[in-house]
Amino acid sequence: MTTQVTPRIQAMKTLPPSQRSCLHHVGEQTEFKLCTNDYQCSRCEFDQVFDDQYSVQAVLRPVEAMEVGGCRVPQGYYLHQGHSWVKIEEGSLVRIGIDDFALRLLGPLDRVEMPLMGKVVEQGKPHMKVTRGMHHAGVLSPVSGVVTAVNTKLREQGNLANQDPYAQGWVMTLHSKNLRKEIKGLMIAEQSARFLEQEVERVHHLIEEVSAPLAADGGTLGNDVFGAMPQLGWERLTRTFLRTSPSS
Repeated sequence: MTTQVTPRIQAMKTLPPSQRSCLHHVGEQTEFKLCTNDYQCSRCEFDQVFDDQYSVQAVLRPVEAMEVGGCRVPQGYYLHQGHSWVKIEEGSLVRIGIDDFALRLLGPLDRVEMPLMGKVVEQGKPHMKVTRGMHHAGVLSPVSGVVTAVNTKLREQGNLANQDPYAQGWVMTLHSKNLRKEIKGLMIAEQSARFLEQEVERVHHLIEEVSAPLAADGGTLGNDVFGAMPQLGWERLTRTFLRTSPSS
């Protein structure tokens, strides 16, 4: 990072050394970290590692996928029953996001929140949060680990996840020490396809309980099930399919 001396940096330089936050923390990209280089980022080893990591995570290739009930199922991705996904990048580095089914179910998002870099997350805990209007919901992390990168664009443009859930819509990357053990509880390939077939069928049953199938077309899900049929209830949908509560 090339540092320009802004009024904010000038003001922060007047603080005691114990209160001089790293600029990446000020930008809500990392956990709290002190600046020990007088805001000369070009001399900071952490800044170089951060920029290298972020630039790598920002370059993504198109994802090959099959379709189940209108939902994309990507090749080589593991799926959690709470509709989050994980892709092994290299060694213990994994990428995490929210699957196409959940995004079609909830519709276009306003915001997706994720932990800051350096945060420890646990498998099966709602470390990702989605917002649509006044509605909120937690999304379970598919594996445990330490956050190494985050997709900050989703904080202001949550709909990017809906547009491209398995590439540009990724949420965060983790360094996962227990990957080999935790991944045994996830689904991949045909397992994922069978699971999504069942989930799509469950949505159709819920729709039939309250109305004609406005959100379904030929056995497939539309792009915005909740928006088409709000009577299904945000809380009911998130509890049933994300396995979380709206306040998670």
